[in-house]
Amino acid sequence: MFSLFKRKKKFFNAEEQRLIISAIQNAERSTSGEVRVYVESRCSYVDALDRALEIFTQMGMQATEERNAVLVYVAVKDHQLAVLGDEGIHRKVGNEYWNQEVMKMIRDFNREDYAKGIAGCVEDIGEALHQFFPYTDKDKNELSDDIEFGR
Repeated sequence: MFSLFKRKKKFFNAEEQRLIISAIQNAERSTSGEVRVYVESRCSYVDALDRALEIFTQMGMQATEERNAVLVYVAVKDHQLAVLGDEGIHRKVGNEYWNQEVMKMIRDFNREDYAKGIAGCVEDIGEALHQFFPYTDKDKNELSDDIEFGR
């Protein structure tokens, strides 16, 4: 018996997934901010930043109370990525910060260490979020910490 549907290849093994999810959870422990990671194969016919904005909106990330959610987006096969912060955190860190984070991920990606690159970026984002949006006892986890996998 065979299936007409191809089995989806996993982007990360279990250890790599744990590394990224752990980075998300650690980043969010000290901030009211939220971090999501979205990984898919292709970003065909669309700029990575435009695709990240589309996903950001679809995932409802703009609905956080302080507008301090950040999306780390990666299209593995197309070698595209973007880091998109909502208006609350973007006003604090600016374009240069996001560009630096992308460059750091690219360095790790060039060594084919994708999970480490994503986890490192998430950790850095957590530090920035902590600086501008520190955790208070009123904070709650508004968005899932799981990696979201697309097509």
